[in-house]
Amino acid sequence: MQDFSGYKKEQLTIDLAKANVYAIVLIIPIVLVFGLPFYLLWKNNISTDGIKSYLDTLNPILRMLLIVLSIVIGIILHELIHGITWSFFASKGFKSIKFGILWKMLTPYCHCTEPLKVKHYILGAIMPAIILGFIPYIIAIITGNFPLLLFGMFFTMVAVGDFMIINLIRKENVDDYVQDHPSEAGCYIYRKAH
Repeated sequence: MQDFSGYKKEQLTIDLAKANVYAIVLIIPIVLVFGLPFYLLWKNNISTDGIKSYLDTLNPILRMLLIVLSIVIGIILHELIHGITWSFFASKGFKSIKFGILWKMLTPYCHCTEPLKVKHYILGAIMPAIILGFIPYIIAIITGNFPLLLFGMFFTMVAVGDFMIINLIRKENVDDYVQDHPSEAGCYIYRKAH
């Protein structure tokens, strides 16, 4: 384990209530950034009749069940992707990864119990947005798959808290260390003392 006696430690946290508000506020820009190119590319294939017939292929209960199941599985995958990515850089591997729920905000989390270099922490923080948000969006743009577009938009919005934490540490030295805060949405930064 890294010796941090020559480092200065500072706590950096985000307000989860504020993160949830930002996610709501960002709905319009995300819908525009994701939806407008999709619409421009696929507008000849999109019609209200087409969407209605697509929705009518499943009964309403099954459709709702699939939506809820997709969200639950996606949220579990979101946290798992954090953990898997961080485990590659943690000295104890996956043994350093913990999962749970912050019950006061009903927010699932993945926690790395040991400090990681800033660059590795940022990579682990952004990976769920890439895998569950950006990649499905790109596939949706290429294929014209509307449900995949919605999935990509939703899981980009889910990553707003991750983007806020990345924003907290983006100007830090990439070789300094970050450790997840054990009970808050945020982290400790370990800066090398000069």
